[in-house]
Amino acid sequence: MTSQTDVRLDGSAELRTEREATPGSAGHRRERLRPSQATFDSYYGLPVLNEPTWQAQDIAGYLFLGGLAGASSTLAAAAELTGRPRLARAGKVAAVCALGGSLYSLIHDLGRPERFLNMLRVFKVTSPMSVGTWILTAYGPQAGFAAAADLAGRFPRLGRAATVGAALTGPAVATYTAALICDTAVPAWHEGFREMPFLFAGSAAAAAGGLGMLAAPPSEAGPARRAALLGAAAECVAAVRMERRLGPLAEPLKRSRLLRAGEVLVLAGALAGMTAGRRSRLAAAAAGAALLAGSACTRFGIFHAGVESANDPKYTVQQQRRRLAREIT
Repeated sequence: MTSQTDVRLDGSAELRTEREATPGSAGHRRERLRPSQATFDSYYGLPVLNEPTWQAQDIAGYLFLGGLAGASSTLAAAAELTGRPRLARAGKVAAVCALGGSLYSLIHDLGRPERFLNMLRVFKVTSPMSVGTWILTAYGPQAGFAAAADLAGRFPRLGRAATVGAALTGPAVATYTAALICDTAVPAWHEGFREMPFLFAGSAAAAAGGLGMLAAPPSEAGPARRAALLGAAAECVAAVRMERRLGPLAEPLKRSRLLRAGEVLVLAGALAGMTAGRRSRLAAAAAGAALLAGSACTRFGIFHAGVESANDPKYTVQQQRRRLAREIT
């Protein structure tokens, strides 16, 4: 006769409902865990994962500024090739400034500048950090030379070549950070790997479009308005699809006030830019500011939602149980 109760550390007895006895060999008995009946808990409710040591102002700022830099270079090239010099200059200068802020945030979080340089010793295609370091190394000089040539009015052909080169590398700069955070064990980031690059791309395009509307006159800001509208649509669609696919794991994302604020600001800024922003410089500037603020809220919201999912053990255990159940069935 076997006991059906477990003795707990608190002295209480609990009926064992999640285990079943199955015959074993040589007269022994073994117990098999039913994943569908297991509770999503951890030892004394403690987190299964260590909380990410990244600081929000550093890494979330790095995510936002890197996206703004990459998308601004692409927008600057489109403006230059279509004869919009003021929008092109704004995009080039914004790209260099955002890249500088992004690199500062990254190096500040790393602690020592030489750690960034040490990553250039090897190229590891399976490491998003290694790939991202080389992408930034290829992008930075081209973006810098494009802006310097434009501001100085020298070397126009080389400047245009650098502008196009930075534009081709820009999308990778804007989106590789999605692969970087999804390659971690943080549940909300790791499981959102399918939609996160599209969300980051849309957020970056919205930010670059907003900065273009803020810095260039409405007569030249047509590409910026279209980029903002397409980026806002891509960001919102990707966010909705990710939340639906993740199911219960999306709870930290749905609870994030920053993410909800980001969606409202980005959509409002894109619509305002396409309507009143066509005629009024003041309305265009307000729409651009809303787009930039909304994109920043999205990146910071994603960061904080991921940290929340890492701190709550149920989001880690729940995903493990689901995988185990799929393997058994």
